[in-house]
Amino acid sequence: MLTLSTTDKLKQLRDNMKEQGINAWLLMSADPHLSEYLPEHWKIRAWLSGFTGSVGTIIVTANFAGLWVDGRYWLQAEQQLAGSGISVQKLTADPQSTHLAWIKQHLQSGDTLAVNNQIISVQQFGLLEQISQQYNIQLYTQSDLIDELWLDRPALPVQTVHMMADGLNALTHLEKIEALREILATKQVASLFISSLDDIAWILNCRGCDVEYNPVFLAHLYIDQSRVVLFIAPNKLEPKLIQQLQHDGVEIIDYTQSAPFLSQLQQDSIWLDPTKVSAFHQEALPKSVKVHHELNPSTRLKASKHPLEIQHIRNAMLKDGIALCHFFTWLEQAISEKIELNELDIDKKLTAYRAQQLGYIGPSFATIAGFNANGAQPHYRATTEQFSPIHGHGLLLIDSGAQYHDGTTDITRVVEVGQATAQQKKDYTLVLKAHIALSQAVFPENLAAPLLDSIARQVLWQQGLDYRHGTGHGVGFALNVHEGPQVLSYYAPITADSALKAGMIVSNEPGLYHDGQYGIRIENLVTVQNKVVPTAHYGQFLHFENLTLCPIHQQCIVKELLNESEKQWLNNYHQSVYHSLAPYLTGSALEWLTHQTQMIQ
Repeated sequence: MLTLSTTDKLKQLRDNMKEQGINAWLLMSADPHLSEYLPEHWKIRAWLSGFTGSVGTIIVTANFAGLWVDGRYWLQAEQQLAGSGISVQKLTADPQSTHLAWIKQHLQSGDTLAVNNQIISVQQFGLLEQISQQYNIQLYTQSDLIDELWLDRPALPVQTVHMMADGLNALTHLEKIEALREILATKQVASLFISSLDDIAWILNCRGCDVEYNPVFLAHLYIDQSRVVLFIAPNKLEPKLIQQLQHDGVEIIDYTQSAPFLSQLQQDSIWLDPTKVSAFHQEALPKSVKVHHELNPSTRLKASKHPLEIQHIRNAMLKDGIALCHFFTWLEQAISEKIELNELDIDKKLTAYRAQQLGYIGPSFATIAGFNANGAQPHYRATTEQFSPIHGHGLLLIDSGAQYHDGTTDITRVVEVGQATAQQKKDYTLVLKAHIALSQAVFPENLAAPLLDSIARQVLWQQGLDYRHGTGHGVGFALNVHEGPQVLSYYAPITADSALKAGMIVSNEPGLYHDGQYGIRIENLVTVQNKVVPTAHYGQFLHFENLTLCPIHQQCIVKELLNESEKQWLNNYHQSVYHSLAPYLTGSALEWLTHQTQMIQ
């Protein structure tokens, strides 16, 4: 089949828009579950534009096409959209930089704006409705304009769903459902409808492989005090699992019937997460049903891991650490022997070493291996069409992670290739200091997570430096590598759901990026734990416990820039890493670990 260029696709789309009387077309990066990672069927933005970042919003009119992306993707978008006819719109903290502001400024009274209400959240659609009313813009929601243009569009996935092994989860799915029913009763809401895939997987203690990197499956879930209904393609469930779910009172209805089911709802009220349920599903509800908008109660429950689950995660980290020691031993030997390497080799070798570990499933996200200038793009991904060789001098940034049956990992390290410059070493040490500052933080229970961001950034701010991404994101238990509601970023709004609580897992990943030169990021996963303090007069305090087990490369550290507290933290961390991993290593891998965890004075 002939492959169309982006300009050809835009022309066809505009012709379609003209025929239907549509002045502007809006595309959010989403699916009916408002997911971060999408099934191939819903990767419309990538198909149309060629931009492969994880987020981005497109608007097309007769004479304009723009892609809105935040600072993580500015460089990538400029490169991938060159010559496409789609311009990069730089999204910042300024409200005037958003696609919503553009709509207000450029659409005329009486214009029609098309959006697929199956893949826009209740919250986002509500903002469009406000603009529609204020500026007399007509919203058109009933057609997927792309479906008739994307002739070889992939079908929805039909991979098999499985129940997690006994002993991994602290609570059974029945206990989780009962906990949700208690919350509904307390809130005096009759029912709950969930579309977010990680919530559904967590509630049912099931996992799947419908979405790349995330072990989830396409489904919707309805719960009230007497019914649990799972909307899923029945051929995704093996007879044994169907029997077990039905025995436990879970009704199974076809995936396509979720909206018709809601349209016949008999309950007087329903709980919807406005950021994780589509406008399409809310519009299906009878007008008599009162809608309660709030974060999914399951999202809060799964954010704080049970000690049993954290112990499983520690085991996954141990396996990951063993694999990483073997990988870095190979990498540094290859570099020293000047073996021909490129960025694609990094992903292959990392995957190979991790695959040797028990319970390995696959990567938890696309490996980022960026050498020098490529490392300056925080979400760079080498492809067979575009990658760089690794030779000469500079810095190689490697951000990778794995899914195991008992945990999810995410780690970033930077490796010196040849001889790093004095400036690169200084920058590396500043990022390390930022990482250590957050690692040492002690803070009150329920503190809003975004408030901790400045602790890490302060070291860089003092030098007039910064980075355009958050310092930390939540991580799931054998689930999504990006999990809310916790997020460590001063860009994030502070809400009732921002509070940090014991058992939460977040990343600690400050960075520094010089466009066209190099990038640095040092990332560990940490868990929030209670801190013992001399007096309880001021309440409960929390701190971070490191989970990641891998040395922080010392070759680029400028020791004179570290104070005694920072040196002590690094030495303690490396001693913990050594004692955890050494019993499982021999030969050159053990030698590498021993060398990398030497005490610094």
